[in-house]
Amino acid sequence: MLQSNRAIRVAAVVTGVVALAIAFGVRAVFGGALYSNGALQQNTGTALYASAVYAAVVFVAPRCPPVVAGLVAAAWCWGVEALQLTGVPHELSRYNIMLRLIFGDAFDWLDVLWYPAGILPLVLLEVLVRPRGTGPRRITSR
Repeated sequence: MLQSNRAIRVAAVVTGVVALAIAFGVRAVFGGALYSNGALQQNTGTALYASAVYAAVVFVAPRCPPVVAGLVAAAWCWGVEALQLTGVPHELSRYNIMLRLIFGDAFDWLDVLWYPAGILPLVLLEVLVRPRGTGPRRITSR
């Protein structure tokens, strides 16, 4: 049975919302402030941000193979992290909390390592859960 794009997108939205809810929950319970940057808040927030990015990729491209979606999500996360080297996200974050949540504030090598921790479990889960025959459509010569 093929999963519809709608079902895949609903699962992606639920995954993204759950990831963000956990990230904000960790900050609320253990940090008390959205700007708190203790190790627990920082590392879980980074991994769960990557999970939400993966969910966004799946939402936009529901038939994308999980490994490709994971690579796209990792490329986005690492690209945003590299952008932080320019100082632009730091300046933007001074004016808008949403921009800070999306683009971060300052480069951190530890973040680079935590992104795959948020993406890989979802890639593996999707590979295991996706019914056979619902992979990417193949172009044939016929």
